[in-house]
Amino acid sequence: MQRPHLEALTRHRSPLSYMDDQTHVEWREWGQEAFDEAQESNKPVLLSLSATWCASCHEMDTETYAEPRIAANVNDGFVPVRVDVDRHPRVRERYNMGGFPTTAFLTPEGKLLTGAMYLGPDGMRQVLDRVREMWDAKGSEAGRVPRALAGNPTPAGEVTPAIEEHLAGQLGEKYDPQFAGWGSDAKFPMPRTVEFALKRERDQALRSLDAVRDHLLDDVAGGFFRYAANRDWSDVNHEKLLDTNAALVRAFANAYLYTGDEMYREPAAETIDYLTDDLWTGLAVGGSQGPAEGRDYYLLDAEERMEERRPRTDLTVFAGGNALAAEALLTYHAYTDDDHAREYAERILDSLQTDLVGREREGVVTHYVAGDDVGESLLLEDHARVVAAFCRAEQVLGEGVDVARAVADVAIDELFDEGSFRDGRSEGPGMLDRPLRPIDSTVEMADALLDLALLTDDERYRDVARESVAAFAGAADRIGVQVASYGGVAARLCRDPLVVAVADDVGSDLHRAALRIADHEKVVIPDADDVDDAYESGTAYLLDGDERRAAETPEELMATVAEHARL
Repeated sequence: MQRPHLEALTRHRSPLSYMDDQTHVEWREWGQEAFDEAQESNKPVLLSLSATWCASCHEMDTETYAEPRIAANVNDGFVPVRVDVDRHPRVRERYNMGGFPTTAFLTPEGKLLTGAMYLGPDGMRQVLDRVREMWDAKGSEAGRVPRALAGNPTPAGEVTPAIEEHLAGQLGEKYDPQFAGWGSDAKFPMPRTVEFALKRERDQALRSLDAVRDHLLDDVAGGFFRYAANRDWSDVNHEKLLDTNAALVRAFANAYLYTGDEMYREPAAETIDYLTDDLWTGLAVGGSQGPAEGRDYYLLDAEERMEERRPRTDLTVFAGGNALAAEALLTYHAYTDDDHAREYAERILDSLQTDLVGREREGVVTHYVAGDDVGESLLLEDHARVVAAFCRAEQVLGEGVDVARAVADVAIDELFDEGSFRDGRSEGPGMLDRPLRPIDSTVEMADALLDLALLTDDERYRDVARESVAAFAGAADRIGVQVASYGGVAARLCRDPLVVAVADDVGSDLHRAALRIADHEKVVIPDADDVDDAYESGTAYLLDGDERRAAETPEELMATVAEHARL
């Protein structure tokens, strides 16, 4: 029997069935049956990676896969498989050709033959002919395994301050002084890089946020678009993803923490309204929103948009995206006392606990649930973000650390081996049985584990964080600005963190002052007198190794922090 609180999710059509309506291709679902069919029929697999929010994916459906002769060629000569990349992130990471749509051609064993991104009718005809020729000549021997899946050990090394120094240098080397942001081609918002820069190259971070606000913020409906195709932030790609918007809420909130400037608080507030209105399911936040009819929808003014049908919206509740949203909303609330943000963060956390955390067993996170459709469990990114969200909840609301600990313990027990984290269980069809060890999700997990270590006084979490960061340290000089947050977590491992234990009620002036110390990497331990009798009630303590510096008022706390910073 379906649980009542999931009814809101099942009223929305599956993104997959919607996209099938546009094509003449006989799509199979991702699974072992499709690969078995390919083996039995001696045909390659045509894997289409797509997404509800992806305008180019829908265009390829209507222009290419809907062309009867192409569809007949695909149906006759291949086993076509359609995958929603949001619902199957491990498939996405193994077969993505650089963007979406991706068209990948696979052997029946799941090895890669070749692939491309968007293909128009003429391009598709040429690629289909080439793949058939390759297959007829070499068969499965033409398949290859990407280097990241080859099973080679990660480039381990020592975690030293040189890692932070290298990535801080990358900020300057890759920064675009004319248009802001990093890189000389397409411009992505890169919120985690912005946060790394806030403590090291603040002017770069703020100017980049200015550009993101001025070019990627939808000033009619709210929310941030995904990226701009040109260096000057022009040719905006009009797709809105929960992950991008949640991360930008946090980045803008942290910029407000450092500057007190309303020009950084207001975009965060507007985006929270977008998440809790346009993408709100009644229980949590949906996954994405894309243009109704290609990119042109967002070129219309507000009145013209009202006459058009609404953008394509995927209201699937994904664990990682919602955990990121909850953390962002709590971060904003901590700096502003905004009750709307706190209320919705609490609702998201409740939804996560009810539907997605512990559904399989205690501490295991399920990627999504939509009616009878249940996603896979034990994805590293989901676990990392859930740990981070409930650690933030512990700091801001005074509860959440027990959930964080349970989720972290499962991830360590089942995904951490050979000194690093895998992205998920090493099992499944295609190349899912080959372990992938992603640096970006590892950084998120390591960062969350460092918070958890401080909140629980359990050094085991810090030890795992150090080992997982060290797993990539041998190649630190090759890590680019896109993963600048690797330098941030390395820095947290190399020096004593800023920790404030507050022996006072959650929400008190002293607790609120601790949350607003201008360091977004700090950790605040609330209700400290409940766990340690040595703390005197009504006092905050700046922890510096074994030393405790006491402050009884917000003003004294700020003066103590300032003195500590000078030392």
